[in-house]
Amino acid sequence: MKVKIERQNQAVHFEAGNIENIKVNIDGSPEAGGIGKGVRPMELVLMALGSCSSIDVVLILEKMRQELIDLKIEVEGKRAEDKVPKVFTDIHLKFILTGKLDESKVEKALDLAVNKYCSVKDMLHATVKITHSFEIISQ
Repeated sequence: MKVKIERQNQAVHFEAGNIENIKVNIDGSPEAGGIGKGVRPMELVLMALGSCSSIDVVLILEKMRQELIDLKIEVEGKRAEDKVPKVFTDIHLKFILTGKLDESKVEKALDLAVNKYCSVKDMLHATVKITHSFEIISQ
């Protein structure tokens, strides 16, 4: 796996791309000279955790023969205020699932996805408290 990151201006706006040439714009905070041209690096960490877990949830629910129509996830991170760097101390993932879903199967799928299969979570769990919850919208 390899990515390339290129500076886009004289400030802190960068463009990252993968081997398939799919791009992501990254920018710093206004305090660091950012001008709102992309997501911040720490937001990317939350996005990586949420998307990694979400992919696993979808695949596990498919294997469980659950009828998932939609999946949204809200990821909220709290950062240390009293030290530099301001690392995440707590992250909460809230999964909002729509479909004909068995609550116990959803609970099991989320536990497996977040706690067993998500590589991003494995990299973070030694220093970050990661929790999750869910809501089912029946259809």
